[in-house]
Amino acid sequence: MSAKKIKVSCFQCGQTNYYPENPGEKTVVCGRCRSPLPRPGDVISVNQVQFRNLISRSSLPVLVDFFSNNCGPCWMMAPILERLARRRAGEVMVVKVDVDKFPDLATLLGIEAVPTFIVFYKDMERGRTSGAMSETDLALWVARLT
Repeated sequence: MSAKKIKVSCFQCGQTNYYPENPGEKTVVCGRCRSPLPRPGDVISVNQVQFRNLISRSSLPVLVDFFSNNCGPCWMMAPILERLARRRAGEVMVVKVDVDKFPDLATLLGIEAVPTFIVFYKDMERGRTSGAMSETDLALWVARLT
């Protein structure tokens, strides 16, 4: 019987890989570019190149949290996003983009408030919403779009 594997997309090249459920101490790398893969269910901060790779090449939907470290509602949403990422591991990639570090990306995407959440799938924006919300509301909103 084979071990369960969970889908995860590479932040460097966007390739979707299967991540073993219990890799132990082994570093799991991308089958295409050999870069270390993020653990399924983790919320990872990405840069502009990683963001572009994920939304354009991932076969998984990508939920992006555009946030600022100076934003109270953003801090309030962080644990909610972490729980959502763990529950939807292998189904949705959850990443964060710091608008203070990457203002050009925020401007390009028309981010006017934080937190703003956007779901991308195959390089297309499926939906966006801004502001803090309950865990249930966020989960239902993501489920509708993925």
